Amino acid sequence: MPRTRILSAVMSGGSGTRLWPTSTDGRPKQFHALGGAATLIQQTVASVQGENERLAFAAPILLCNARHAALVESQMAEIGVTPAAIVLEPEGRNTAATAAIAARIAQDLEPDALVLLLPADHVIADEAGFLEVIGRAAPAARERIVTFGITPSRPETGYGYIKAGAPLRDGVYAIDTFKEKPLRDEAQSYLDAGGYSWNAGMFLFSPSVLLQEFNAAAAIRDRAVAALEAATRDGVRIALPHDLFKDVPSAPLDKAVMEKTALGAVAPCDIGWADVGSWSEIWRLADKDAAGNAVLGPALLHDVKNTLVRNESARAIALAGLQDMIVIATDEAVMMLPRERAQDVKALWEMAQKPR
Repeated sequence: MPRTRILSAVMSGGSGTRLWPTSTDGRPKQFHALGGAATLIQQTVASVQGENERLAFAAPILLCNARHAALVESQMAEIGVTPAAIVLEPEGRNTAATAAIAARIAQDLEPDALVLLLPADHVIADEAGFLEVIGRAAPAARERIVTFGITPSRPETGYGYIKAGAPLRDGVYAIDTFKEKPLRDEAQSYLDAGGYSWNAGMFLFSPSVLLQEFNAAAAIRDRAVAALEAATRDGVRIALPHDLFKDVPSAPLDKAVMEKTALGAVAPCDIGWADVGSWSEIWRLADKDAAGNAVLGPALLHDVKNTLVRNESARAIALAGLQDMIVIATDEAVMMLPRERAQDVKALWEMAQKPR
């Protein structure tokens, strides 16, 4: 049985402001090691390399902010990956534009391959399970746009949800509805009812099918492709022109296409996925000591419990009498706040951007 060719397209446009001060404009969270020894983008790309009995992965497409071109190249070189293309965006225009560009490039590189569109800033603990669900979803992805729904483990209010509809084939379902981020009671009702998945923003599709289904948002597709056609090319680098790309309407792929198409499908899976979107999530995922502390870098702790400590600075830090805290130290800043207020990091980042 021939293997299905998969062309991975990894989106690296996020700014990661909720992980300040580690994550900065010059080096956002996907370029840091936050979920293991490798950086998030390295983990993502490495998870979809090589081949198995069902799948064969082509060289990936990387889509990133133009300022991060050298970072992408150096981090891919560190893991021995040569991308087929590195698309340089002069500014962010959200995932719909990125998806359209990835699909159009894929048509030129490998028109018969399926495109696997992934964010660069997540972690997947069960990589073998992820490859298995990709293999199961691949036949359906010839005719449908398949999103991978994560089996919820708690009534999470920070993610959108997908309700599965009629079964299609081999663990793939039609999409009944997309749900916005819910309140906690509503999220609990989804868990109690069953048939709901977290929306992880990962997609598998035939490039021709995706571009066809952009008819509901034709301006995004057409302007993004026009910017691609006018791009400056230098080796694997494809630099999109700012004057054209800035006029592409900004929208997520979910709203531009998935909520409107009749060809959407969901493949529910339990693969140890995590968004790595906040310091509290990093504490939850990290290895901890007997007191519940997750410590990276030199630190002295006395009577400290359930706390995340990350010291990237040249300074020594010492903590006593703390509980349920986040403490992050870099050469540029020191930040401390309760874990339950991890969302306040964005407000602190905004304050730090203002002239003082």
